Amino acid sequence: MNLRRDVFQAIADPTRRGILMLVASQSLTAGAIAANFDTARPTVSKHLQILTECELLKQEQNGRQVYYHLNPEKLKTIAEFIEPFRKMWDDRFNKLEAIMKNYKPEE
Repeated sequence: MNLRRDVFQAIADPTRRGILMLVASQSLTAGAIAANFDTARPTVSKHLQILTECELLKQEQNGRQVYYHLNPEKLKTIAEFIEPFRKMWDDRFNKLEAIMKNYKPEE
């Protein structure tokens, strides 16, 4: 049975978020990624498979090595979902800041 995963299921796991942070700055092999975690290599491979299925990571073959790198286009899906919430909280904090600027404590 092939379960269809989406980017939100993929980023729900802290290890997968850690992997995304690692490859955000440079492409890495599975071994290099696994070296950063205290879990078994097959576990990291499963996380890489999920991230690749969701297209958050892309694979690039270079000789015998497979390098994983971030797919920024797919991250847009997450950013677009979060944007209304970010705007809502920015508005709320701006209103609070305006109230606090006008607040005068009783003497």
